[in-house]
Amino acid sequence: MAKAPVLTPQAIDFPRWYQDLVGKAELADNGPVRGTMVIRPYGYGLWERMQAEMDARIKETGTQNAYFPLLIPQSYFAKEAEHVEGFAPELAVVTHAGGKDLEEPAVVRPTSEMIINDYFSKWVQSYRDLPLLINQWANVVRWELRPRLFLRTTEFLWQEGHTAHATHEDARAFAEHIHRDVYEDFMVNVLAMDTVPGRKTVKERFAGAINTLTLEGMMGDGKALQMATSHELGQNFAKAFNTSYLSKEGRQELVWQTSWGSTTRMIGALVMAHGDDNGLRVPPRLAAIQAVVLAIKGDEAVLAKVRELGDRLKAAGVRVHVDDRTDVPFGRRAVDWELKGVPVRIEIGPRDLENGTAMLARRIPGGKDPVALDTLVRLLPTVLEEDQALLLAQSRERRESRTSDVSTFEEAVEVATAGGWARIPWAVLGEEGEARLGEHAVTVRCLVAADGSVPDADDAPGNVAIVARAY
Repeated sequence: MAKAPVLTPQAIDFPRWYQDLVGKAELADNGPVRGTMVIRPYGYGLWERMQAEMDARIKETGTQNAYFPLLIPQSYFAKEAEHVEGFAPELAVVTHAGGKDLEEPAVVRPTSEMIINDYFSKWVQSYRDLPLLINQWANVVRWELRPRLFLRTTEFLWQEGHTAHATHEDARAFAEHIHRDVYEDFMVNVLAMDTVPGRKTVKERFAGAINTLTLEGMMGDGKALQMATSHELGQNFAKAFNTSYLSKEGRQELVWQTSWGSTTRMIGALVMAHGDDNGLRVPPRLAAIQAVVLAIKGDEAVLAKVRELGDRLKAAGVRVHVDDRTDVPFGRRAVDWELKGVPVRIEIGPRDLENGTAMLARRIPGGKDPVALDTLVRLLPTVLEEDQALLLAQSRERRESRTSDVSTFEEAVEVATAGGWARIPWAVLGEEGEARLGEHAVTVRCLVAADGSVPDADDAPGNVAIVARAY
């Protein structure tokens, strides 16, 4: 009888494969309240690496980290009508605490525009206080009706940036800067994920924004996933909170603002974009463990060599883990590391020691080959960079091969429902066609210019709509 696969094959049931992998790779479990999740150490290690890479890029823009309260007075949400309308169905509200009803209910943070703007209005007095650039790493709660680990959960982790500027031009340039030099740079160069940068339609943009920039990634089943967004808020919140400054000319002026965010959804994207039927494939630049050195047997000489090699690799800058648990069968350990997607396994047994070699297993391209032990420290950085580049190339090839240029609404729906992306002129689709897409569970993911760049306006000549099914 054939042995059952560890994971449900992608081709048979992609959602089940995803669920299997998140559990068996020890990324997360469902929490006790519907829609919540427990992020396990291996999954949280991926998030910590994402945080570190993103935080460095965010700080390079001049933005500083701060923290704002989880609980927000409900009255704040009456100050910007479009914003509160957009979030109303998802709000969790605390009405009772300390054994009595609260004088004013408190909303559990779904996003922080409201409370941060309240403080911006106090902190900004003069043009000298601008630009004000703040980022927060936090959790948020948005009541989710159809939860799925990492992709849609009632509580999730994220970073949210909020800025105030003297002019519309400054705010717009900063939103574009974050979109391009923080988010896109991180996703391409660390996550090894090909993305399409674009502009959300009016229907899809963030509640209260005048423009939303997005990065859309294609998952292994052809569906789109919104990876991160950067919003121009105009002066909507400045008007609501009277956030103004005294200009150089001595006039009171309202500030112009941005907000932008990325979440633990990126872990779900990592799984769906790079995973295969054997488990995760983690990009080397992201991996908390880039190489694991495994002792095949509990031979003292083998254990000594494994530990020595681990020390040498660590000294060379490789993030390495030594697996000397020889009381656990080698096959089981190898499968576990395969599931977790560690880029490289270095396997050493008594026979390898005799030959002066180790077996080098590369998770991303697959396969294993014997390599001379004395070349491993020099070889590994090159191998990791090759595999990083390969993942990005595979991600790009998938998107390009499954994206079709179409000229009619019917063709766009056909391509999207078959598991691909359609590019259709926005002048052909328009808002009426966009509304009709919903009947087929299809959406406009973003607008791009004819050359693939981000358009300057919703109605810029030559705009193309990217149409797909999405998570």
